[in-house]
Amino acid sequence: MELEEDEYVEYVPVAKRRALEAKKTLLRHQRKGKPIRDTGSSCALGDETLDDDDDSPPSSSANKPPAAESKPPPSLLVQATQLKRKQPAITRAEQLVQQEIEIIQDLLSSGRKPLMSVSELAKGIAYTEPLPTGWKPPLRYRRMPSEDRDAIRKQWHIVVDGEEIPPPVSNFRDMKFPDPILEVLKVKGISRPTPIQLQGLPVVLSGRDMIGISSTGSGKTLVFVLPLIMIALQEEWMMPVGPGEGPLGLIVCPTRELARQTYDVVQQFLAPMAENVGYPELRCLLGIGGIDNRLELASVVKNKGVHIVVATPGRLKDMLAKKKMRLDICRFLTLDEADKLVDGDFEDVTRDIFDHLKGQRQTLLFSATMPTKVHEFARRALVKPVTVSVGRAGAANLDVIQEVEYVKQEAKIVYLLECLQKTPPPVVVFCENNAAVCKVHEYLLVKGVDAVSFYGKEMEQTDRDRAVALFKAGKKDVLVATDGASKGLDFPNIQHVINYDMPAEIENYVHRIGRTGRCGKTGLATTFINSQQSETTLLDLKHLLQEARQRIPPVLAELSDPVELGVVGTAANADGCAYCGGLGHRISSCPKLEQQRSQQLASLRSRDYFGSGGYRGEM
Repeated sequence: MELEEDEYVEYVPVAKRRALEAKKTLLRHQRKGKPIRDTGSSCALGDETLDDDDDSPPSSSANKPPAAESKPPPSLLVQATQLKRKQPAITRAEQLVQQEIEIIQDLLSSGRKPLMSVSELAKGIAYTEPLPTGWKPPLRYRRMPSEDRDAIRKQWHIVVDGEEIPPPVSNFRDMKFPDPILEVLKVKGISRPTPIQLQGLPVVLSGRDMIGISSTGSGKTLVFVLPLIMIALQEEWMMPVGPGEGPLGLIVCPTRELARQTYDVVQQFLAPMAENVGYPELRCLLGIGGIDNRLELASVVKNKGVHIVVATPGRLKDMLAKKKMRLDICRFLTLDEADKLVDGDFEDVTRDIFDHLKGQRQTLLFSATMPTKVHEFARRALVKPVTVSVGRAGAANLDVIQEVEYVKQEAKIVYLLECLQKTPPPVVVFCENNAAVCKVHEYLLVKGVDAVSFYGKEMEQTDRDRAVALFKAGKKDVLVATDGASKGLDFPNIQHVINYDMPAEIENYVHRIGRTGRCGKTGLATTFINSQQSETTLLDLKHLLQEARQRIPPVLAELSDPVELGVVGTAANADGCAYCGGLGHRISSCPKLEQQRSQQLASLRSRDYFGSGGYRGEM
């Protein structure tokens, strides 16, 4: 059957029909004002699908330019670079400050635990209030205005830091010491307190923890000896010490000679008290290596009880380990030359001693050199501590005239005889090691000089005691010694100190020259330098001489500082190195710190990682 022409419908391809439907949809949305979604069908709408005579309004989107492609966010590296560009420029001094702060924080937070016993650390025991002693300064001192207190401290160059600091007391009688103690002070020619005693004694008598920093020969020993005797007196009157009990107070010294000297000072005050009616007998014990004190331990500790113990760390640890003595009732602890005990070769032994302490105690730390790192670390274990400083920590004694001379290594021993003619005896000659001591001692004996030697552990303790005794008694004119004789030893009337070998660490130099110029007297110190010394050591010496307003030789004056010193706002908030106290370098280039790090690495490498007796490759 054939279709008529009017009934014929033209075939429309599928693509064209879709385009027409899309056009209708587009026009319908435009009339309603709705946005058009970009679809695949609309994209297929071309010019051929729209009639030229279509007068419908064109799509608004048709006239819009294509949207800009969105950029990806910048990477973290790019962002960091942009932030650095926006930050202000950092000066060299500010970089040094930031570097020192990071080093100090790393040293303080390097896993070192505070000076506390293991039980206190395990139980989280923290004391918040100082031990009460019942001592108070006279009323007129308590009512003294703060302006007057500050004026007295400023007059004697005393710098204090802490909370509720007791006032300075100007004489020993106002400190309420008993008459026997005052008589001994009078016999010794001590009529008025020195600056460290002026402020330090009231602090210790009040029961406060204290860090005492003062130059050598300034009377630091009496600051902890006299209050300890007062505590022992008070406790003996209230509750006498019985057999096997004690001590009430403990004094720890790094060297045997310093411990014996401190013991002698204590005995000088205890003997007259025992002779006076009305005062109980107080017993003191000396514990040092090289001597046999088993009989004394048995008679004093076991049979009577002991009030005060003066000891070196090694012997004290041995006595505690063998239960010859206990620290159950010890409430007074002093660390003399504390920088050597807290951060030196004795640190581990000192920590072992703390484990034997029971309950709260009053802790005192004294030294002439107290680097900031040791100072800040020690404060973490103290209860409301008071820091008393007379002058800068590590500064040289201003009563010592310092002379520095450039002498070639081979000419030193000959020039030594000429230096001995500068002053009358007694004279101390310091050498760097035992071999140098023996060499110089033999040379002086050959030249007719009445000399005696003193050196380390290789020398028998009896010989060391004999050498010190002969020199103190004036029977020998010259003492040739190592640094062991420079820590706190009090030699009367030393006229001259000669540094035959300049020490590598400037703090040892400060201790050495402190053997003269003691108790207000004037002394002379001569130091030999040459090309054997490092530039860092010589820079430290140069700045120490500048600080003390001493003459600087041309060889030191020509040295220029590698970095700018005196930057305000350093990690130590002071000039020089915060680790060793040297003024000629910063902590970032401290030779002592580098040496200790090298020793730590060497000890780690030398360990036997294959177990005890494992193969190491030795033949």
